[in-house]
Amino acid sequence: MNPADRYSEVFNKYVPSPFVPLITHLLLHSNVHFKIVKERSTKLGDFRPLNKKGKPQITVNGNLNPYAFLITTLHEFAHWQTFEEFGMHVAPHGTEWKQYFSSLIAKIIHHPELPSDLKKALVKSTNNPKASSCNDIHLSRVLRRYDVHEEEEVSLENLPKNTTFVVNSRIFRKGEKRRTRFECKEISTGKMYLVHLLAKVKPIYHDK
Repeated sequence: MNPADRYSEVFNKYVPSPFVPLITHLLLHSNVHFKIVKERSTKLGDFRPLNKKGKPQITVNGNLNPYAFLITTLHEFAHWQTFEEFGMHVAPHGTEWKQYFSSLIAKIIHHPELPSDLKKALVKSTNNPKASSCNDIHLSRVLRRYDVHEEEEVSLENLPKNTTFVVNSRIFRKGEKRRTRFECKEISTGKMYLVHLLAKVKPIYHDK
């Protein structure tokens, strides 16, 4: 099997099929080592100029839904393109990166297979791309629609105030909103934490 077919076979498992040729083309015409990795709580993807073998490396979390995987992959390839032209002498998410990311998004944004809600969110996002889709609340909300959740799992922002919920095996009670996070009290310790409004949590509706 030639490299193009091999990459396409793999990406078909993670990316909506109409966009597999684009991702395959980017990988074939780069010197990037591309790895699909386990879920990381702190990031969806990552670019490193040099891995242990001395090559640029992109990693993307394998648990992402297909559209989140696609956008994250384009985000990281924009980092590679920026590094190839400017080296380490520009800001990680500065003007140069924003231009490359916007040009990659332009390759998909008018595709007839791209859902209309995601298209609108991307048009808005590319006016001023964030360092991560996680930091773009509107885009992140739209991408979240394509997740496959456990039935009882919801976003924290959708729970009423004072609802008790479980996250990472710890029990909290939802409090006041602070910008993009909610103050939440951990039941066992009484300590207050800030939890992102889009955090996936399991509500305990029977709690008194």
